[in-house]
Amino acid sequence: MPTRPSLPPSTWRPAWDEGRAGVGKTEIANVLSRILDTRLIRLQCYEGLDVSTALYEWNYQKQLLWIKLAEGSSMDAGEKEQHIFSQPFLLERPLLAALTCREGAPVLLIDEVDRADEEFEAFLLELLSEFQVTIPEVGTVRAEHIPLVVLTSNRTRDAGGVSTCGSTIPPMKKS
Repeated sequence: MPTRPSLPPSTWRPAWDEGRAGVGKTEIANVLSRILDTRLIRLQCYEGLDVSTALYEWNYQKQLLWIKLAEGSSMDAGEKEQHIFSQPFLLERPLLAALTCREGAPVLLIDEVDRADEEFEAFLLELLSEFQVTIPEVGTVRAEHIPLVVLTSNRTRDAGGVSTCGSTIPPMKKS
């Protein structure tokens, strides 16, 4: 793994680390982001995690306020709808934040991926294979910089295809 940052980002593969809770899996991503002097973006997985929670949400309060303020404007309903479902009203969650990071390639920690549902794992595999996602109202968002991905698992269950998408980090020995 230490040679990874010297390779071009297009050759990076997600790193996969599994083991008991408390052995330092998450710390790998923390140290990597410090070594590379880049942003760490963390997605904590849990049962019931859905795509919208991990990717984006609409800022409903801002949308409602804008609608109220635009009541007297000359815009028709279609223009108003197009405006409120645009980038300024989008709240980025961890996965979208990793794709749109402008400061360089971030470290994306997907923590305890084995706790997520299979449907979410399928979405994650697709996202990690292309580093792009389509938001119906906005269009396709492609990664500005390919994130360095670290996936962790506590082995609470088989993580399906996600566990085969990266390289395995050798287990850490207790000192």
